[in-house]
Amino acid sequence: MGTPIKVTVIGAGSATFSLGLVKDLCLTENLAGSHVTFMDIDAERLEMIHRLAERYIGELGGKLTFDETTDRAKALREADFVINTAGGEYSHWQERRDLAKKHGYYSGAGFGVNYYNLKLMLDVARDMEKICPDAWLIQSGNPVYQGTTLMTRETGIKIIGLCHGHYGYITIAQVLGLDPAKVVWTAPGLNHTIWLTEFRYEGQDAYPLLDEWIETKAEAYWQDRVDHPEKYGLEDQMSRAVIDQYRRFGLLPVGDTTRGGGWWYKTDLETRVHWYGPTGGFSSDLHSPPFIKRHYQRIEEIRQVVADPSRSVLEAFPPVKTREQQVPIIDALVNDVAAKFQINVPNQGAVPGIPDDVVAEMPAYIDKGGIHRLQVNPLPKKIMIEVIWPMILSMEWELEAFLTGDRDMLLDGLLMVNTYQAGGHTVSYEQAKGYLDDMLAQPYNRDMAEHFPLREPSWARVLKRKG
Repeated sequence: MGTPIKVTVIGAGSATFSLGLVKDLCLTENLAGSHVTFMDIDAERLEMIHRLAERYIGELGGKLTFDETTDRAKALREADFVINTAGGEYSHWQERRDLAKKHGYYSGAGFGVNYYNLKLMLDVARDMEKICPDAWLIQSGNPVYQGTTLMTRETGIKIIGLCHGHYGYITIAQVLGLDPAKVVWTAPGLNHTIWLTEFRYEGQDAYPLLDEWIETKAEAYWQDRVDHPEKYGLEDQMSRAVIDQYRRFGLLPVGDTTRGGGWWYKTDLETRVHWYGPTGGFSSDLHSPPFIKRHYQRIEEIRQVVADPSRSVLEAFPPVKTREQQVPIIDALVNDVAAKFQINVPNQGAVPGIPDDVVAEMPAYIDKGGIHRLQVNPLPKKIMIEVIWPMILSMEWELEAFLTGDRDMLLDGLLMVNTYQAGGHTVSYEQAKGYLDDMLAQPYNRDMAEHFPLREPSWARVLKRKG
């Protein structure tokens, strides 16, 4: 016998994600009778997903109920689980990107850009402390790594961060001609920075198969992506950049990790195309237009189905479970359907070399008793020194700037913190200061500018004492 619960979705206007969540809930018998509250500040898209959910459950014959609200406090009342997929940065995404390019950051300035998302995450977590302190928060919107670390340190809420980059192992297997169902893998690290420490196929080490592919087939594969781009997606799990990182570090990066590698892969479009393939990798001038177009096409497809009551929702969106982990994790915690998951939680010793209070990405078993972290083997010291520790420093730097409102820390971060994920490197003090001043002067960044006021820096008092 299952257990009905209340699930609140913050940012439910993210139509594709919300539809997948509804499908997974509908197809999980243990959660029959549950109630879902959709919350978003976009009333039009909120109504759209609510109507679609009602029609979906009506056609499927399931036992879920729904309501909608633009009031976050109301949505959180009596919640057992809160899934936050909302983002505070996206309304001016293109303007921010263009501004960074204006100041010479071709792929964006990679530090201090998460202010609005971090504020939203912390506000949600603090609201939960007041309204539903026993609920679980499943953080499903970026930045998972920085935001989940911030929330677990600043609140007492139970939090799990989720991403789906680890499913990159499926693409790796397919490119190598392997059956993904027969692959055993482990990929620990930090969110968007995970590495295949275990890669086995039918019980044998699969890295020699990768080495053989690099030696005999990689060049033909990269050329085929150029000649026949319609056969492939917008990003490449097996690009030259990925294989170069494997050569440098001895382990293969997985999923969103492949977007990183250092600013030197991203100095201009020609360089990006060489390393990341025909679309230049995530967020390039060739990647962004089709990526955004595809996103809005999905929303339009959903809108058309909602607007036409004669269309079958099940026919348009077949009742097949997604790969998303949110609902299976809920089922594990509520109904003791124990399973292994890839999650982001405070490390607590699971990944050697990462502080306990830093959120790491790791495998874990989850059941009614909670989260049971699985101890993993250490990452190579070269990865720890060149990638993991700099990313931890960058995160600590960004969170301290966020919590204190220290504008100097934003500037210093642009100058000094060039991490694995950095989109563009800083070439001068004038470049960094010009970009930061210009960014904070934009009307859409008024709140951020108020949070980071121009004021006497802390070190100025030291100089006064010495005088």
